[in-house]
Amino acid sequence: MPRLLPLVLTLLFLLPAGCTRDDTAIEPGSTAHSLGERTFRTYRPADLPDRPVPLVLVLHGGAGSGAQAERAYGWNAAADRDGFVVAYPDGVNRSWNAGPGCCGPATRDGVDDVAFLTGVVAAVSRGASIDGSRVRVTGMSNGAMMAYRLACDSTLFDAIAPVAGTVIGDCPHPAPVSVLHVHGTADESVPWAGGPGKRDNGGTGRVPIRIDGPPIIDVVASWRAAANCAEPAETVDGTVTTSIAGCPGGRTVELISVDGAGHQWPGATPANAAVTERLGLDAPSTALDATAVIATFFTAVP
Repeated sequence: MPRLLPLVLTLLFLLPAGCTRDDTAIEPGSTAHSLGERTFRTYRPADLPDRPVPLVLVLHGGAGSGAQAERAYGWNAAADRDGFVVAYPDGVNRSWNAGPGCCGPATRDGVDDVAFLTGVVAAVSRGASIDGSRVRVTGMSNGAMMAYRLACDSTLFDAIAPVAGTVIGDCPHPAPVSVLHVHGTADESVPWAGGPGKRDNGGTGRVPIRIDGPPIIDVVASWRAAANCAEPAETVDGTVTTSIAGCPGGRTVELISVDGAGHQWPGATPANAAVTERLGLDAPSTALDATAVIATFFTAVP
């Protein structure tokens, strides 16, 4: 045994940091996993194509969880239809460190969520045949802010789809990704017109929240400029306005606004009445199925 000890130690050091050796197999169906002290869920369709498939990360909003996002947003059905794997990571105490002052315990404690989510992609890729050139991320609210942060601070993703979020902090060199941003014009938590949201406390206190971004139109325009996109074409269908700009390499930067909608994921399964009242949640708009639209957008990314 003493002669084997150096080999055992070497193998342990070669394992990815924070990973459990027996927890990376991505089985069909919905499965819970751990990555060190952090957790995430996955959904793998029973009938995946016999080739590398895309991976979509779905990031819950503040006070949410991976399990809640899996129940509410309908991504498992989209994965069955379009043939990809979904990961639902859990933020620290239901929050993501998406930038200075936002949001919650993850920011207060200086959690490196870019590193954690990069680790989730690596873990899922060890357990399933994932096409590394087709890794996408979407998220709600604080999760949408984290999706933007991933595109600002990594080059792992080829497309992002933030819902009811904004960019927190500096983003001088965003990755060349396709972007689809979905937002309600009556959102009071992440205001359409920019400025502090109703939950903003200046990024201080036990649960720091600083949501004081530019107008959402300006957020999306900055991504068009960074990608050297053409001027956008706009269409209106009832309360839904869609703006699409073509960019070099076949990428697009798109904005979908839902007139009169609040801080919500359009088309989501509503939370129960007690949770809605306790957290002051806005009802999901029925004017748009955001998951279906985002899934189609991801499928079209070159």
